[in-house]
Amino acid sequence: MNSSLMPENTEKLSVLEKVGYSLGDLAANLVFQTLVTFIAFFYTDVYKIPVESATMVIFSCGLIAAFFNPFMGMIADRTQTRWGKFRPWILWTSIPFGVIALLTFSTPDFSPDGKVYYAFITYLLLLLIYSANNLPYAALSGVITGNMKERNSMSSYRFVAVMIAQFIIQVLLLPLVLIAGDGDKAIGFEKVMTFLSIAGVIMFMITFFTTKERVIPSAEQKSTVLEDLKDLVTNIPWVIMLTVTVLVFVTLALKGGAYIYYFENYLNPIQISEFLVSIGFNGLIDSLNAGLTGLGLAEFQWPEDPATSGFAVFNAGGIIFMIIGIGFSKGLADKFGKREVFGWSLFISTIFIGLFYFYPPDSIGVVFSSQILHGFFYGISTPLLWAMIADVADYSEWKNHRRATAIIFSAMIVGLKIGLTFGSSLLSSILGFYQYDPSLVTQLPETVNGIKLSVSVYASLPFLLAVGCLFFYKINKQVEQQIEVDLTARRVAE
Repeated sequence: MNSSLMPENTEKLSVLEKVGYSLGDLAANLVFQTLVTFIAFFYTDVYKIPVESATMVIFSCGLIAAFFNPFMGMIADRTQTRWGKFRPWILWTSIPFGVIALLTFSTPDFSPDGKVYYAFITYLLLLLIYSANNLPYAALSGVITGNMKERNSMSSYRFVAVMIAQFIIQVLLLPLVLIAGDGDKAIGFEKVMTFLSIAGVIMFMITFFTTKERVIPSAEQKSTVLEDLKDLVTNIPWVIMLTVTVLVFVTLALKGGAYIYYFENYLNPIQISEFLVSIGFNGLIDSLNAGLTGLGLAEFQWPEDPATSGFAVFNAGGIIFMIIGIGFSKGLADKFGKREVFGWSLFISTIFIGLFYFYPPDSIGVVFSSQILHGFFYGISTPLLWAMIADVADYSEWKNHRRATAIIFSAMIVGLKIGLTFGSSLLSSILGFYQYDPSLVTQLPETVNGIKLSVSVYASLPFLLAVGCLFFYKINKQVEQQIEVDLTARRVAE
């Protein structure tokens, strides 16, 4: 049949719905980005859990939670309410998510063993509730619209929200923790996470009330769990994207968690301070405080510690340029296809990760420039990962005449959890292997070298493997278009 004669999906989404949907990812990422960036640091340096115990908690909880996801996917796909399959889960889990996030970053005064048990229970509960919330949220992107250009656009909105959350956590969280706790990180984490948890609950509710499920499986579609699982394992694009997801999140967790150690233990603090002066950052803070005091308000107490301050500005530069990169993502994907743009942007961004190993400790400007360039090219790829997974759900329906959106997304959340688990536990394992000791003012040379390897060579390898996997991913631009046309024709005929 000539595809040019088939109906075209011209369905448009309102800006309100795109923004409302994106707030769900902003809420989830206030917690997720904290896990990626600070969970190892929180356990070793704030809650004072031994490195080996922190590794055990992160790794074992991550694996348990990862394999909960397929069951959650099956449950979500079989949920039937007047609100749809996936939206209700965002509402039902919003308050538990906020409460457990706060408990995870609290520091009750237990015995050394009690601390480990508390960390294990709260971290596991957080990962489970994250799955019950974020898996239906991710699947929702596959049923809000069947129009792939609108899906690309929605992904761009969504990942601007992700970058905002990343900015809040990677740039502002540690300074705010020090301010809120008056230098006591344990108290500061509890106060800041209380505020973030409340804000997250509100944003989840906005997502629920502003979105709508439009891609509805036909009433006669029935499938067993075994049929769903068979569809998965025989879906080669799904296998590839699962592998890519694992590899991407291994890198994100490893490098994201290692940066704070890189700043605190490798880069020259005097040079960091001089760099912040030279780019006008300290002058900006002084001007801000002059304006605040002129209005009769209290000054903004930015931390004077060079590592903390430099780390925050470093992350800010990367995130700002990630957002700029996201702005190019939709246009490039519409023109060249998601696969090609994702692969090339991920590859170029990887180059700038690997270079971190070779920078001297006083080359602060070069370090910041590399982060900015990495951020820009990685930003182009960021919205495309989840848009490609939504395409994989369409591909499965196209091939099998059955739609099982949530189980496909659940598998990708498995990949995310496995990647986060291996990346975070790998970091704490590397720190242990290279004899990291948080009580030392100056780490051993081999420890510093291990930290350098973590943010560069070790972190770049999974990204490069992910790029290699894409050579076997067959959903290019032409296949995307054919799937969309054929599925639209089918739905019109039903």
